[in-house]
Amino acid sequence: MPASASSAPPPPTHSRREDLIGRLRSCSSSTEAKLKALRDLKNQIIGNRTKKLCFLKLGAVPSVTSILSAAASAAAAPACSGDDVELNDSLIIQSAAAIGSFACGFDDGVKAVLDAGAFPLLLRLISYPNDKVVGAAARSLKFIYQSKLAPRYDLLQGNNMEFIQSLLNSENENVTGLGASIITHSCRTSMEQKALSDAGVIKKLTCMLGGSVTQKDASLESLATILKGNPDVISKFMEPENGGALGTVTELTKDKNARTRLLACICLIVIKNSAPSCLQDLRIKTKLILILLELLEDDQVGDEAPFALSSLIAEKEDLQLLAFEANVIDKLVNHLRKGPLLSRRLEGILIALANMCSRLERCRDRLLSLEAMKFVTDALSQDSGEVRAAACICLKNVSRSVKNLSAGLFMNESFVITLVRLLFDDLTFVQVSALDAISNIVVDFLAHKTMFMQCGGVKQLVQLSKSMDLTIRVKAVCALRNLTFLVNGKCKEEILSELTQLTLRSLICDPEACVQEQALALVRNLVDGPLDSIQHVFAEDALLLHAVGQQLQSASKVEVFIQGMYVFTNVASGNEVHKEAVMQELFPPLANDSESIMFKFLHSDDSRLRTAAVWALVNLTFPSSSGAFGRVMKLRNAGIVSQLKNMVNDPCLDVKLRARTALGQSITSGDGST
Repeated sequence: MPASASSAPPPPTHSRREDLIGRLRSCSSSTEAKLKALRDLKNQIIGNRTKKLCFLKLGAVPSVTSILSAAASAAAAPACSGDDVELNDSLIIQSAAAIGSFACGFDDGVKAVLDAGAFPLLLRLISYPNDKVVGAAARSLKFIYQSKLAPRYDLLQGNNMEFIQSLLNSENENVTGLGASIITHSCRTSMEQKALSDAGVIKKLTCMLGGSVTQKDASLESLATILKGNPDVISKFMEPENGGALGTVTELTKDKNARTRLLACICLIVIKNSAPSCLQDLRIKTKLILILLELLEDDQVGDEAPFALSSLIAEKEDLQLLAFEANVIDKLVNHLRKGPLLSRRLEGILIALANMCSRLERCRDRLLSLEAMKFVTDALSQDSGEVRAAACICLKNVSRSVKNLSAGLFMNESFVITLVRLLFDDLTFVQVSALDAISNIVVDFLAHKTMFMQCGGVKQLVQLSKSMDLTIRVKAVCALRNLTFLVNGKCKEEILSELTQLTLRSLICDPEACVQEQALALVRNLVDGPLDSIQHVFAEDALLLHAVGQQLQSASKVEVFIQGMYVFTNVASGNEVHKEAVMQELFPPLANDSESIMFKFLHSDDSRLRTAAVWALVNLTFPSSSGAFGRVMKLRNAGIVSQLKNMVNDPCLDVKLRARTALGQSITSGDGST
């Protein structure tokens, strides 16, 4: 009879792990025993984050670093020779490899390695006489440089550039890969990009594109970093002296290794985005889209492919059209249907769909026709904050479609409740994304506004408008602004009841101009409409009206002036009391009329502000109002009517037309003497 299958041995218990750490720390352990302990440790933690964390908590990294330090010191001692050297080098190699295993793809491990002081030890080993030791140290350093926690080199300081060049000129491919990884991690400014280019680094990296897979990938990442956002460096990259670098990178998009193909695509995308004139071939653009779609299917790089696709098509209508014609939306949605997807890939697909829908109505229509919004809605409740934010971004772009919003194709109570819940999210970036989506959804249609208010959305927006975080505050006020756009009096009353006059006044007088602008736009919407709407700024002794007037006298940003003037324009469309109140704010009793803000605004270089100011004058001089004559006299004495004469030929058509209307009304309302 066949023997029964034996069960797998149980994983190391806590006591067995402690025993292993004890062997590493023991002063009495022989070199051979320490070598065995290091190999045992390395074999247990490779690719296993849970075990890495367990050994971190037991202090494994400081113990391994201590062995590395002692072995490196022993190697430098004159007495070390023969078999001792070989054994000692093996100890260095194994301890360096164990350190690299802790650092590989694990930020907690990288932090422990850096805290233990292993980094400078590994760096010194790059000049070690044994090539195997050098390779082991370089591999571990490369793992460290895959993390954002790695130390950054100032490439413009001291001998750092020479050090990078020495790494790239090494015959050891792990060392050249390390040099490329340091560049990828450290190069952040255009000056550093230029310095690397001037030092001939691009030519060296281009040569590495013909090397091993490791060298190709490290070189492509480094090239993308050096070229990103720098047309001058890209121009140099395209020069013949760099050995047809562009052709080499393009050819690597056909490489048999999926990661190499992805990195080659990313490098070409960087060139396309940073210097569009250098990559105009329609065939290459189409090819990039098709390759990235193919890479979506790959287990190794499928998580990153949609992000590369997003960077290619973002804000580029021509490329979005190309992608649409390549059925990108259908293929991305098919991936959502296959589910469940890991968080990173789901996030990437949602971001790609969001970018596809950012400009073209046909893309939004296609996404909705595939009934994909149910996947977006489900993603709003995902555990991953990045996925929740990506779903909000997708929703924001799809809801740019007035046609689809009005049809209510993806609006229902459960959806709104889920979206409102994200306003309470613990993650700020999720709240920001939710606010952007809500701002679009509530802008235009009463049914959505009412549903949003009933779900407690207004109450939370008001709370967020008091946030110390500027981005949250301004976006919350923007959402409230859009919520008040073209709503009936009852909705305005409910919104203002929750917001309160005092809170709104504090937002108008916020220290930040961007908040002031949105708050004034909110007030503009509140007073847009019948007389009952205008009365909102006269409550509590005209608290809001005076706040608007104060901002127009003291603000510094033209956008604040524009919104404030439109508030006064709307108020001036009301009755005599309203018009006179606006005149009081524009021409305070004790002020010099010739230096009024109205006079300054009419002379503004910004046509938007001139338009807003002239609109207010149109409403203030309306002939059928009983006080028009007195206001025209006031305007004439302040030099406003004379300025209107100069504006009838304004280069801006809107200003020209409104100025002629206001001037005509001034003549009708006055005594004819202008």
